[in-house]
Amino acid sequence: MTIQASGADRRFEHQSFLTTCGREVRAGRLVLGGAQRPVQRVSLEIGQRPGGRDGTWAALTVTEARRLAAALLAQAAAAEHDHEPGPAEAGHVSVAHAGGESYVITTRGHTVLVDQPADAGGRDTAVTPTELLVGALASCVAFYAGRYLARHGLDRDGLEVVAEFTMATDRPARVGAIQLRIVAPGVPAKRQPGLLAVASHCTVHNTLRQEPDITIALG
Repeated sequence: MTIQASGADRRFEHQSFLTTCGREVRAGRLVLGGAQRPVQRVSLEIGQRPGGRDGTWAALTVTEARRLAAALLAQAAAAEHDHEPGPAEAGHVSVAHAGGESYVITTRGHTVLVDQPADAGGRDTAVTPTELLVGALASCVAFYAGRYLARHGLDRDGLEVVAEFTMATDRPARVGAIQLRIVAPGVPAKRQPGLLAVASHCTVHNTLRQEPDITIALG
């Protein structure tokens, strides 16, 4: 559920849900201060427990809200996969519905949120799975490039990989083209071909060039 202030005073909006213990939890955006110097905050309100004590409320900065979200996702992942300490389960990724068009990806206790843009029915709270795919490729290229620079005693400061992608115009729905540009300031000309060769053979790029066997089944 989304509630938005009426009229011109659009100072807040929020989403809410009811927990199994009967408390309403509301999270939303809050604008404090005047029109000349607005201060953006994220509000968090936990309602009164039925027959219990009063609820609580907090106004968080954007950074604090991100830290809270990360902590909640991490604890949810740990609670979902609670077991005796042991080696991390390699090669296992789970995806769970998180409301609306958003999903939480969990692997080895780490979590990533994906969503859809507003024009696709989502709330645009996170990257899309397609953007995550391109991001995985770009970050893998960056990792290999960074390892090459470190191996040759070159500075990784300023290393950046910029990716642009376009969707295919025919069916099936897919990414049609991806262009990657590596920015590596200060790399001497004699090292540039080697850097490009190493970065071009990262694990994700190799996987996209040699399609893995993929099966999809109902569990």
